[in-house]
Amino acid sequence: MPPDRIPVVVGVGEIIDRPKEITEGLEPLDLLEQALRRAEEDAGAKLLGEVQSLDVVNFLSWRYRDPEKLLAQRLGIQPSHCYYGPVGGESPIRYLHEAAQRIARGECSVAAVCGAEAQSTATKAERAGAKLPWTPFAHDVEEPKRGAAFQKPLAVKLGVFRPVTVYPFYEAASSARWGQSPREAMAESGTLWSRYSEAAAQNPNAWLKRRFAPEEITTATADNRLVAWPYTKLMVANPMVNMGGALLLTSLAKARAAGIAEDRLVYPLGGASAEEPRDYLLRDQFHESHPQNAVLKAVMELAGGDGKQFDAIELYSCFPCVPKMARRTLGLGADVQPTVTGGLTFFGAPLNTYMTHAACAMVRKLRDGARLGLLYGQGGFVTKHHGLVLSKTPPRAALAQDPSVQAEADRNKRAVPEFVTEADGKGKVESFTVIYGRNGDVEHGVVMLRTEDDRRTLARIPASDSATLTHLLDLNRTPVGSLGEIATAADGVPEWRVA
Repeated sequence: MPPDRIPVVVGVGEIIDRPKEITEGLEPLDLLEQALRRAEEDAGAKLLGEVQSLDVVNFLSWRYRDPEKLLAQRLGIQPSHCYYGPVGGESPIRYLHEAAQRIARGECSVAAVCGAEAQSTATKAERAGAKLPWTPFAHDVEEPKRGAAFQKPLAVKLGVFRPVTVYPFYEAASSARWGQSPREAMAESGTLWSRYSEAAAQNPNAWLKRRFAPEEITTATADNRLVAWPYTKLMVANPMVNMGGALLLTSLAKARAAGIAEDRLVYPLGGASAEEPRDYLLRDQFHESHPQNAVLKAVMELAGGDGKQFDAIELYSCFPCVPKMARRTLGLGADVQPTVTGGLTFFGAPLNTYMTHAACAMVRKLRDGARLGLLYGQGGFVTKHHGLVLSKTPPRAALAQDPSVQAEADRNKRAVPEFVTEADGKGKVESFTVIYGRNGDVEHGVVMLRTEDDRRTLARIPASDSATLTHLLDLNRTPVGSLGEIATAADGVPEWRVA
């Protein structure tokens, strides 16, 4: 392959902003610019002025009109590809992969991928009634579509339309499938999350630099309240951070011409992507994700056949069920080291752009001696999946241009049950969660059911139904597969009571 068609990552930059005064906080555009300038400094070559491809990860803490163009103006560049993408936690990996593909096609020789959030400052300012001296908020720009926009009215009414209340459906269904009791599943989550916290404690760019013991993570307390069963506050993503991250890519020829040392170069070898329907109730089951499986199997093939080929991995960590499913597909044991970054709870979750920081951390890991790294990101409700393999050694083949493994994912999909909003008779639990208020009290439970004619519905368990809630929250026996009676409440919502 000609060196002008071999993409390499040459620079990474990160910034964390902890202002002493609210009004001193940096806005997302500031964080983006500083992260990019730090990436250029890390590369050791003047490259920002030559960027021809610029991807900006969607951010939600502030709203601009055409933020990618505003950033390009700040940098004094006019890239031919200048893109601000939609919501999606997998998007930084996709943009990194696509930027590498542009270089491989000869469309550009310098590319940048960056993302930032200032949610901590924005939230504190709103609560304090403080006016931020930032670029004026673009009230005329439509808010990006998020999960609730794609869900059924009954799911929204029952409160299972946000990530924190939907991922528990995968948690309960997958652990039951693996033959775990809820207690065993929770112990696995605690051990796994403790490893994420340990990595964050060693990452100078992390928001929360402290190792937590497994039992600290899984035990509900006043400071670690239950949010949606079985997840406590320390088991969910923490978006209240101010962070920016950026990566610079060039062709190998450009890197050599710029005098960048060979031991600083990291090579994208390729990756894969696939998706589920946006409406999570249109999926065939909840104990695994066919797109996730297809993506991870494809990256294993790139690595040489199995997940043990990777010296370093980053498994997306918004909620424990995601890396728990992923490590099983990769064929990795319970002793897996799942992160080089620290996870969305402890490193911090700058919403869509966590994987930008994970890519920065992976580049450093490979420079420090690792041979092969896997970046796996996902977005939505186990919806969008993208994996990317990075290597310390040059690729043996040209970077493939079609990363989709959607056909493989769809091939494994079974019949999707019809969803109904009215049901009666007996219902079998397919999965469930219990939603808690900020005071730690149960608001209500939600079960996903299969009816006697094998259709799917959602039903509520009132906070007053202690017997059914006790059945759902039994740590020694999963309620998945148990039968109960469906009845319609006065407000027209199905309710379920254990038999």
